[in-house]
Amino acid sequence: MTRRPPTLSVIVPCFNIEAYVSETVASLGNNVRDDFEFIFVEDRSTKDRTYEALLALTERLEHSRVIRHEHNGGLATARNTGIDAAEGRYLTFLDGDDWLAPGYLARLVESIERFDVDFVRTDHVQVTGLQRNVHRAPEGRRNTPIDPRSSILPVDDTTMVDYPYAWAGIYHRRLLDQGMLRFHDGLRTAEDRPWIWELHRRAESYAVASLHGVFYRRGLTTSLTQIGDLRQLDFFRSFDLVLAELESDPEADRLRKKALRNYCVVIAHQVLDRHRFERSVHAKLRQMAAEALGRMTEQELGEALVGMGEERVHTLRRIRGGMKGVAA
Repeated sequence: MTRRPPTLSVIVPCFNIEAYVSETVASLGNNVRDDFEFIFVEDRSTKDRTYEALLALTERLEHSRVIRHEHNGGLATARNTGIDAAEGRYLTFLDGDDWLAPGYLARLVESIERFDVDFVRTDHVQVTGLQRNVHRAPEGRRNTPIDPRSSILPVDDTTMVDYPYAWAGIYHRRLLDQGMLRFHDGLRTAEDRPWIWELHRRAESYAVASLHGVFYRRGLTTSLTQIGDLRQLDFFRSFDLVLAELESDPEADRLRKKALRNYCVVIAHQVLDRHRFERSVHAKLRQMAAEALGRMTEQELGEALVGMGEERVHTLRRIRGGMKGVAA
């Protein structure tokens, strides 16, 4: 008997996470449903036996498969591999070192079917050691269909484009058919920035559901956000992609101000976190930051930095130069 196409495809990129993947797979086992599929993409781990662990752990996980890359391609490419293999009506993501609460995926599917929208975004639980903190999606309108574009602004407040986590939501396949959902190949960090901007600019409807079933590990030494090598600098390409894709938007002038502020916030954060980087990488970071800031007009930069805080404004002013009038 031929199995019907699944309702949900869960895409799990995995790289050097052998120590955590057993908990990840076990949590998916607590979410099994006959119409769910689990696609693990092993991105050629270099420091452990993640691939072998996946093969053993998924033997008893129904409707699961492991795809192994021939070469390491980064998180964006691994997610795209999973997207290409997915057959579900809906897609969601889970990083290989995170986990889900029992029954969470069923509630996620129920939410997108109930609201009948292009995608649903959720809250998440941030895990730091033994601490658990709920991080709410920054949209006050809950459990109702809304226009995704209405959640991009204002410029000087945290909005949904500042909450880019792909794993905090569920997405209808029609977005893929319309040219959305795929990530920019090769991006190794900030891969979800151009992705979330495209969803909020181009999709027709979405909703925010108050679900707290995805657990995100923070501060792991294996996480790319904790590693200060050249891969971290991919965020420059990510934000340049956002700005390039905004050029043809009918509201380009308004939205560009928000994108520039996001860009400046991330540049300041990375520059001030200097102790994480090797000296040569930090020097390259400052050089690329000066080039990125130099491509902004003084008016654009002044508007982006207003109210950002004295330390960050001073840091960015010093890198670019010629910004004495910016108010902290």
